[in-house]
Amino acid sequence: MKTRHLPNKVAAVLVGFSVLVGLGFGGGANGQDRRNRRWDGYPNWGGSYDLRQTALNAGYNEGSMEGRRDRDRGRHSDYASFSSFQKATKDYSPRLGDRELYRRYFQLAFSRGYETENPGQIRNDRNDRNDRNNDRNRNDNRQSRGRNWDRYGSYGGSYQLRQTALNAGYNEGIKQGRNDRRRGRRTDYRDFSAYQNATQDYSSKLGDRELYRRYYREGFENGYEDGYNGG
Repeated sequence: MKTRHLPNKVAAVLVGFSVLVGLGFGGGANGQDRRNRRWDGYPNWGGSYDLRQTALNAGYNEGSMEGRRDRDRGRHSDYASFSSFQKATKDYSPRLGDRELYRRYFQLAFSRGYETENPGQIRNDRNDRNDRNNDRNRNDNRQSRGRNWDRYGSYGGSYQLRQTALNAGYNEGIKQGRNDRRRGRRTDYRDFSAYQNATQDYSSKLGDRELYRRYYREGFENGYEDGYNGG
């Protein structure tokens, strides 16, 4: 009797196992799509493999989530308005290595994840127009904005915060640009520690630190181009 029913039991076990395996592999594939994307198209600024992968995964996932939310609400937000973008430390652990490098990867992936879910072309806000103008300037030999701060982006914050950050960034950028011009070389802005830190002349009394860093870097980029091109 037991022998007679054995094939049926074996068949039932195999069917159940195949269903579980199918679900497991399906979930694993989806999870891999979400958490283990290929990051070949992203810059490599150093750090361990685990640091880069973890930061890019975490940043992209967080940005995608916020992008979907905003898309469903019919709006497009400035990345710097998200606390997760400002902190940029989700899934970070000291064992991975340099925290600021982690934040840099995280924020890059966050912005791309957000734009993937909520493309920038649907934006009509002033900041987006400024961003597009900035991109055109970069492509057209970066038309110099010099120290005319009215021609730079306005992302909020106090007047003093914006002025201090743009001025500090521009001054450091033009200095580095002139140095590179004299040496006959050109450097990626992001390789400069001053650009990475972006806190020169910052004080907590000015307001939000991450907003300061955003202005600083914009000033630095333009200052570097002016310095390198003879300004």
